[in-house]
Amino acid sequence: MFASYLIGLREGLEATLVVSILVAFLVKSDRRDRLPLVWAGVAAAVLLSVGFGALLTFTAAHLDSQQHEFFDAVTSLAATVFVTFMVFWMRTAARRMSGELREKLSEALQLGAGAVVVMAFLTVAREGLETALLWFAAVQGATTTATPLIGISLGLLTAVALGWGIYRSALRINLTKFFTWTGLLLILVAAGIFKYGVHDLQESGVVGGLATHAFDISGVLDPSAWYSALLSGMFNITAQPTVLETVAWVVYAVPVLVLFLLPAGRRPAKPAAKSPTPPVTAS
Repeated sequence: MFASYLIGLREGLEATLVVSILVAFLVKSDRRDRLPLVWAGVAAAVLLSVGFGALLTFTAAHLDSQQHEFFDAVTSLAATVFVTFMVFWMRTAARRMSGELREKLSEALQLGAGAVVVMAFLTVAREGLETALLWFAAVQGATTTATPLIGISLGLLTAVALGWGIYRSALRINLTKFFTWTGLLLILVAAGIFKYGVHDLQESGVVGGLATHAFDISGVLDPSAWYSALLSGMFNITAQPTVLETVAWVVYAVPVLVLFLLPAGRRPAKPAAKSPTPPVTAS
């Protein structure tokens, strides 16, 4: 549930921030008449995301065992690529997101109503499609989809509440720190998804080594214990992994974490401003 909650919270807050920026721009520009167009684009993006998730589930349900394992592997590897790109992109794009969105919306307003709908649709659809793919990949090892569904729903609701609070200036959170800490956790989640994808490739017969285990800590990590379920569900840490999936986890997690934590993108400190620090926004 926590992995699904984190996915819903992270992706949901990104989408909520985008929508709040668009809405705030229209309100401040005295263009409230265009708000229904934004909501129409958002609604279309949500429907597309739900439909994409349903398509993935439907496709997986109509495959035989070997095809199902290969399909799960492909979606897991694709989700790993998306989440890696997303955490690095968001680390650098959060500061300039507000300005870029306002500029694009200004251009869309000049083009007409249809352009506003398309602009809102595209900005939200990317987050929605990523959420559907990540959630599908993250729950492949779960015995039931009920708990992950509850987790992602709670994450999305929390994101909406945070977004509304930021929009109404009731909340002030450091978005840079938020996306850094959630980015770190999502990298570990992605490492588990990547590990699971490699394991599915082994079970589908594409690669070998399924019977070659790296270690066996089942005597220490009781599979029936709650902490085992938490580690398995969150980071896909299992008591008896194969050599190949263990190597895959390390090869992905270590360099990605190092690159993410490098301060290469840190800008020189600016002199302290004389005026009070403004509220934190997505810009």
